[in-house]
Amino acid sequence: MMWWEDFEVGAASEIGKHTFSAEEIVAFGRQFDPQPYHADPAAAKGSPFGGLIASGWHVCAAGMRMLTEQILGRTHALGSPGVENVRWLKPVRAGDTLAYRVIVAEARPSASKPGVGLVKHRWEARNQQGELALTLEGWILVRRKS
Repeated sequence: MMWWEDFEVGAASEIGKHTFSAEEIVAFGRQFDPQPYHADPAAAKGSPFGGLIASGWHVCAAGMRMLTEQILGRTHALGSPGVENVRWLKPVRAGDTLAYRVIVAEARPSASKPGVGLVKHRWEARNQQGELALTLEGWILVRRKS
């Protein structure tokens, strides 16, 4: 299990890839973000995107699963106070595969919680052409060894 002290600023981790299918995009869109370009392939054709695209929250959720499986699940994590600077830079279409990478951008002791540190991860998700589709910065509360 990893402690706050184990997070090195600048360290990068490739946490996985996810391919977005049309069925998955529609299912997520209908349940969580029912805008026509996420939930209705026919209506999406007339949208500014010219077709079906994944909800940005779907793109984030796929990355969150990988972050949990690859890092948080083996960390003394205590939750998150939030995320900042979420940017959806390229539409994610059916068949697109995103490769997710997280970089430790900051690590500091908590000023208000003894025995706890804060870790800021900067996320990057790139499509199969290497284009940046998503960036965000997320904070994690992590137990300290001391």
